[in-house]
Amino acid sequence: MDLINEAHVSEPGLVVVDVAAADDATALAFQQLLAGRWATATAERTMWDAGQPGVRLRCYLDLRQPVGPDARADVLPQVLAEAQQ
Repeated sequence: MDLINEAHVSEPGLVVVDVAAADDATALAFQQLLAGRWATATAERTMWDAGQPGVRLRCYLDLRQPVGPDARADVLPQVLAEAQQ
C-alpha cells in the first residue's frame, strides 16, 4: 500500500484504516460497517499484492462526524482527551 498522507491524520479524530482480509467480500463488509457509523471515505475495490495472502483495502474515517443511528455523540471529546495524554 502507499504511504499515508499527512493530511489524512493531521488532526485528532482522523483515522486511516488498512484492512487485510481473506477475500473482497469480507474487506468490503468491514468497510461498510465503519461507514455506517462514521463519515468515511470508502474504497470501491480491494487490492491484491503479489505474493501476499488475501486482499488489502484502505479507508479514511473522521471520528468527529458520527453518521449512523448507533453513533455515539461523545466520540470526539473522548478522542481529543486520549490524544492529549
